[in-house]
Amino acid sequence: MPKFLKVMLISLWLGVWCMGAQGARESRTIRVAMTPAFLHDQHALLAEWRDYLKFRLNRPVEFVQRDRYRDTMDLLQQQKVEFAWICDYPYVALKKDVRLLAVALNEGKPTYRSYLIVPTRDTRTRSIGDLKGSVFAYADPYSNTGYLSPRFEIKRSGADPATYFRRTFFTWSHRKAIDAVAAGLAQGASVDSFVWDALSKVRPDITAKTRIAWKSEEYGFPPLVAQSHVPEADFLLMQDVLLNMKNDAHGRSLLARLNLTGFIAGSPKLYDSVAEMMRLFGER
Repeated sequence: MPKFLKVMLISLWLGVWCMGAQGARESRTIRVAMTPAFLHDQHALLAEWRDYLKFRLNRPVEFVQRDRYRDTMDLLQQQKVEFAWICDYPYVALKKDVRLLAVALNEGKPTYRSYLIVPTRDTRTRSIGDLKGSVFAYADPYSNTGYLSPRFEIKRSGADPATYFRRTFFTWSHRKAIDAVAAGLAQGASVDSFVWDALSKVRPDITAKTRIAWKSEEYGFPPLVAQSHVPEADFLLMQDVLLNMKNDAHGRSLLARLNLTGFIAGSPKLYDSVAEMMRLFGER
């Protein structure tokens, strides 16, 4: 075979191989893990948001839902998902395994709070100090607003969170913690302000059975993160799509239904106060 023909065939084969590799990369499914703090039982909205991302990314997209924060953390550490929307507590705990991708704007700010809620009939409680010896519902052991924040308030008052309440239990979601207080199964709970506020718009009959007795300081809103091994091109593409949702009609419609006003790139410094609370418990 003439040398020039051999070179041409090799070049052609390399070109086809590269195109195939590029096509395989572009067709590879992007997996996004979701925790129960967001979009709880909103399957239609999740499906529409997935289709929106699929169109904008020009890639197949799969939402992977888990019931507990620890399960989502495991998916990230085991590299079984590329992206995840997680709580601020897991983000700080996973700093070596993830990159901050985007932070949602909650009423125009990248922050939220912990709400201490009690049954409406309880008109006395003004702080967690008034609930000593009661039955208390925690959301999840890896939740900031639903576990770390209330324990921090107890600890800095000089008491021991392990013995402070007569009984505690985990509901494994903020929505279920609200339900527990509304139904009288718990005398108090600490919940995500975003979840309570969103629920109050669609199920005011439930939140009306609870009262916000206290609000924490503002914390960085639960972030969207990328697994640390995600290619830079995929990271930048997903970030660009999220940050530009506010710039097109369909994106704005989805944001409104998500009860958000947009996404920003954010900064790890938003989560410094959570890191400080974790250090108090020797968790970082």
